[in-house]
Amino acid sequence: MAEKRKEESFKVSDHRLFTSDGELRQDAIEEQSPAIEKPAPEKPAPAVVESHDAAAATSDIPTPPTVFEQQAQQAAYQQSSRDLDAKVELSGHSAKEFEVSFERFMASLYMTAMMQLGLMHEQSGPPQVDLIGARQTIDTLGMMAEKTKGNLTPKEQAFLQNCLYELRMAYVEVTNALAHPPQAPGPITGTNG
Repeated sequence: MAEKRKEESFKVSDHRLFTSDGELRQDAIEEQSPAIEKPAPEKPAPAVVESHDAAAATSDIPTPPTVFEQQAQQAAYQQSSRDLDAKVELSGHSAKEFEVSFERFMASLYMTAMMQLGLMHEQSGPPQVDLIGARQTIDTLGMMAEKTKGNLTPKEQAFLQNCLYELRMAYVEVTNALAHPPQAPGPITGTNG
């Protein structure tokens, strides 16, 4: 039994990057895996004066994942997708029915905006109007139209333009209706003359 106790011992390793004084631990740097890229040393700040908003925006940007982390994540995502597709196929449906295309993505945004405008709703509840959300969704479609200019098939372009046209018209109608609600009719007076 004494031999088993010797085998069951464990080793504690300190993987913290900094000491209690805030100094970078040299042995922690050496322990890091070579597959994980180390961040580049910071460059001195340029002499150009930046606006407060630009400086705040860049300081809030998180460090992107390493190439190794991205590849591992993509492989795990693809495996999970294959597993789900296999379960869908076993249920008697085609996994192709659930693939995302540009038109399906645009249709999803279209339906979202229509629900936000209160023009569509789930059967279980009344329509909910979210004008700010609707405007953001419509603006997102507009941004997609600008960013994809020249990269869409004629069918995709027509679909996107139709979605934008219908949603913008619906937005104007709903906002006008909310700004100028119908007046209750007054008493009818007849003139006999």
